[in-house]
Amino acid sequence: MSTSKLTPVFTDKAALPQGHYSQAIVNGNTVYLATQLGIPPNDTSFKVGSIEEQVEQIIDNVEQILIAAKSSLNKVIKVTVYIADIKFWPAVNEIYAKRFGDHKPARGVIPCNTLHKGYQVAFDVVAAL
Repeated sequence: MSTSKLTPVFTDKAALPQGHYSQAIVNGNTVYLATQLGIPPNDTSFKVGSIEEQVEQIIDNVEQILIAAKSSLNKVIKVTVYIADIKFWPAVNEIYAKRFGDHKPARGVIPCNTLHKGYQVAFDVVAAL
């Protein structure tokens, strides 16, 4: 029985971990990202921007973490979107579609309460290497 080596991923070009976790973990040919909020790199003010700003920053963070893991947005397999109010969905989906372009990962959308520090949207991402 062989076991894969679990490799943590770190970049200072994305939101830094605020607790005991890695930005992502590579296992075999797959990278699992920590849930991403719209927090800019090296920012501890936690100023919550508009829903559009949050989504753009989330995808920027995801992209930078994937680059650090030697992957990319076009290798994303699955995205789970947590959204505090479904009224935000049209804006979230528009930016998501623009940023992912022709690539259409599997996706789930889960309504939830307001997230940590008052953010209204978060993404969980799994990608191939």
